Amino acid sequence: MMRKWWGVGAVLVGVVAAWACGDAMREGEPLETQPVPPGGVTEGGGDAGGGDASADAGAAGPDAGTDGEGRTPAPDAGTEADAGTEADAGPPPEVPDGGSGNTRGVDLWPQEAVVDYTQRFGVGRPQGVAVDDDFNLWLLQGNRIGVIRSGELQPTWASDIGQAGRGFSSTVICGGAGGRAYVGYYAKELVNPERASAEDPVYAEGDLDAVRLTAQGIELEEHLTRSFRRGKSGGLTWNPPGNTGLRNSNDWHYDEDRAVLGCAKVMRGRDQGDVYVSTNHGVTRIKGLDYNSHRHPTWFDERGHQHIGYSYAVGIAQDGDVLIGTDWTFGIVTPNADLGVWDWMDPKELNPMKVESSFLPELNSLEEFDDWRAFQQTRDGRYYLASATYGLWELTLLSPKERAQKGTPVAGLPTPRLTSLAATDDGSLYIGTAGGGLWRLDKDKQLAPVPAVGGRTVLQLLYDPSTTPAMLHVLTDQGLTVLRGP
Repeated sequence: MMRKWWGVGAVLVGVVAAWACGDAMREGEPLETQPVPPGGVTEGGGDAGGGDASADAGAAGPDAGTDGEGRTPAPDAGTEADAGTEADAGPPPEVPDGGSGNTRGVDLWPQEAVVDYTQRFGVGRPQGVAVDDDFNLWLLQGNRIGVIRSGELQPTWASDIGQAGRGFSSTVICGGAGGRAYVGYYAKELVNPERASAEDPVYAEGDLDAVRLTAQGIELEEHLTRSFRRGKSGGLTWNPPGNTGLRNSNDWHYDEDRAVLGCAKVMRGRDQGDVYVSTNHGVTRIKGLDYNSHRHPTWFDERGHQHIGYSYAVGIAQDGDVLIGTDWTFGIVTPNADLGVWDWMDPKELNPMKVESSFLPELNSLEEFDDWRAFQQTRDGRYYLASATYGLWELTLLSPKERAQKGTPVAGLPTPRLTSLAATDDGSLYIGTAGGGLWRLDKDKQLAPVPAVGGRTVLQLLYDPSTTPAMLHVLTDQGLTVLRGP
């Protein structure tokens, strides 16, 4: 069903704020609502939460994206305007050793094909899981962060660390270097994201903490604030000093990325160890404690008004491309090795886009929500998108110059309400559903349930191919199960 368009001043729960990055608020006054938690699917076809009505940002302003004719508006990512003062990058951040004594690269977890970690290790029913480079298992449960060192038998927990201690709700957890994890939080979007002073306290709300494992337990390492951007002359811009959290790296005045909704860690290849977090506004790239924010698919309506949507889906393709899915559209970016140019859209050769801001006309018109929640590529090169409302779709790329790509629905799942995807090295695609359990599409494209995993709703799928055999962490409403060897 077509979502209604609402004019300025209309009262409606679920309006998504779509801002012109690096520009002041234009017409429209968005109403705030908390996004649907990652993995969560609302009743009634997913029509609640952060993004089930059209967001109207007013006349098109500068942003990372294109207008209806494929032009890149200015002066957002990649323009000649350099925010901040160029400075040397300085020494790389120190990486914590975790205090575990574990040798990097040694996997000490059970080798059985299926293990119920909730029963064996007492992990309970967390909302999120992650693994770091030392194979430590991280857990997120409300205001608590837990970790089981590889080779140990039960988690160590810590409460009210960082943003949790300030009352912000946690959303996701993602692994980093050995002994490090990143924890995402929710904060409401600002009516006007432009802030005049680096001392404005709203900068420190929500977004992302780095935590570390020490001999004493879990500690806050840093509320991420180190914006890392390459200026026009090639120097780095660190702007401004102080705890300003995640903000637009092109212009630090704009505090747009305030709710972290998803994350993906690069497990192998050139960029191994990089982390991408998706937010209410776009996708931020992280190396250690440095970040560059942001880029996102976007579109403009016939009135020239810009629409972004929350970025729930972020994945890493087989070749290292970054896969992004929003409420409306999706994009595929081939990232440059240089973190400092992640947000640059011009010249396009820096971060080539296989598709920039696309949709599937076989599913809906561009103006309607598709509710993308996961985006993966299988070993055979095929792309798959999972919707919270419309099921699983195979994506065929037609042209990077066109918004409309080709979508083919995948039949046979017990529900169209999907939460997550994981592409594994055996050629399979694992599919998390809301209410129908875990399913597998094998390399021969045969679809079947996975009865070894309990739970009706899959909250998260986390695949780690760096172990031998590989590990697929399946988090459901009944707890955590790990499959080895997919």
